[in-house]
Amino acid sequence: MKRIFLLISILLLSAAWAAAQYGGGYDSQSSGSNPGTSQVTVQGCLAEEGGAFTLTDQAGTTYQLTGRTEKLSAHVGHTIQVTGTSGTVAQVPGSMSEGTGAQPAISVTSFKHVSSSCGTASGTGGG
Repeated sequence: MKRIFLLISILLLSAAWAAAQYGGGYDSQSSGSNPGTSQVTVQGCLAEEGGAFTLTDQAGTTYQLTGRTEKLSAHVGHTIQVTGTSGTVAQVPGSMSEGTGAQPAISVTSFKHVSSSCGTASGTGGG
């Protein structure tokens, strides 16, 4: 009986350890398993250059947009709000933001149209 209890205990401990190693598969976003990225929502002016999309917020920060960008072309020159995972991408030589280092990026998971023009939208509280 003690051997069975010991065996079951070892199996449960091993399963718990394995689940901790792989984030459990339930909420790996909040587990800190990828410390360089986080979920963000940013509002700004959408631009496109050579098939690459960028979003510039009110503070002047320009984000390279990746991920689900296939429907963004209809909103170039508009104010949109994108939600996705933040990160960085290497700056592309010859681009408008040419330089060394990395540019902030957002891997888009969803977006929302805010205004048909870029500029200060009335009623926004800067968030």
